[in-house]
Amino acid sequence: MYKATIVVRLKPSVLDPQGNAVKGSLHSLGFEDVEEVRIGKTMEVWLDTSDSALASERVEAMCKKLLANPVIENYEYELEEGA
Repeated sequence: MYKATIVVRLKPSVLDPQGNAVKGSLHSLGFEDVEEVRIGKTMEVWLDTSDSALASERVEAMCKKLLANPVIENYEYELEEGA
């Protein structure tokens, strides 16, 4: 069994209105030193396989087909065996 921890974030060139809203709220709470906030999402997916290459291939396919929009988002993942 493998656990994939997948992180999806907007590409640096894409505006992040949610991040800007959080930044504004942090500033209003006295955290003026916050320079930038980017919002992303983290997913954990468990795969029932003992083959790390297959697990990686499956996670790549999931990200490309559903979990990330490659036009505006980047993704990265880590595989953890035996999770």
